[in-house]
Amino acid sequence: MLSLTLEVGTAVLQSAGRAAHAIRESNLMDEAIFYQGKQHAVLLIPGLVGTPREMRFIARALVNEGYTVSVPAVPGYAMGSRATDWEAWVEILRGHYRVLQETHDTVSVGGLCIGGTLALALAAREPSVTSLALYAITLKWDGWAIPWYRFLFDYLYHTPIGKRFAFFEREPFGLKNEALRARVAKAMREKSGSEVGEASTSSQHIYQARQLAKYVESQLSHIKSDCLMIHGVDDDTTSPRNTMRVHDTIGSPIKRKILLDDCYHIITMDNERETVASETVAFFRDSIRRRTGTGRASETHIISKALRRAQRNVKR
Repeated sequence: MLSLTLEVGTAVLQSAGRAAHAIRESNLMDEAIFYQGKQHAVLLIPGLVGTPREMRFIARALVNEGYTVSVPAVPGYAMGSRATDWEAWVEILRGHYRVLQETHDTVSVGGLCIGGTLALALAAREPSVTSLALYAITLKWDGWAIPWYRFLFDYLYHTPIGKRFAFFEREPFGLKNEALRARVAKAMREKSGSEVGEASTSSQHIYQARQLAKYVESQLSHIKSDCLMIHGVDDDTTSPRNTMRVHDTIGSPIKRKILLDDCYHIITMDNERETVASETVAFFRDSIRRRTGTGRASETHIISKALRRAQRNVKR
């Protein structure tokens, strides 16, 4: 997911019709990622107006463990497509889920930012989801890079011109890694989009995401799938309060919460992506073992690289 910035000024509020799309809707299928594995499958959901490439590192780690992995580009939600309503997003993902379910023993679901919110909505409607991995789950945009006047969005959206606005991205683009951030910033300037999504997000996309979050909050206590939640303590887009809210409310009997301290919002690509991938693999493995009674248990859990460095410094 992009590091969303809600700016209210003519310098940065512009017509969505003037915002350039990096790809055409007809090319969405070319963006999708699919790896064929064995009897267990994982459906991964990128962030709002994002691309499947946001999930590529996690997908590769999972396929190395033998999973089938699908990362679709959902029309109306993904980069380059005009917004549709959130119910349509969920139904498209249910279709992908059921295709995997027909040919695999278990199907787990992971999502980044609003993709995590969609993963919860999917689990609410498909109770057979084995386990969930929520990366920087977003119910509210309340990170340190979001302006305090974000509350004006609802007012602006319901004005006659509100639906024509687009909200533009700015530094740090959800990335603490300076080299990756520079690459993304260049692509945003030159191509109006990058591997982390579009340079702008339409007000329609944001409105639908907010309605989705309201639905998910009403369903949290009914969701029973095993749930892993990972969030950066310095997330610039959505504070860890989002993960705390899910952790404290979700009905999952098995849940694990992890906070990282060397990344911003896009934790699937940023400095701690190895930790995110390792924890995901371990959690899914244990969840499948509990569900099927087969496979080996994970012996240890990985801690963040930053914490390991801190431990080494103390020993010195």
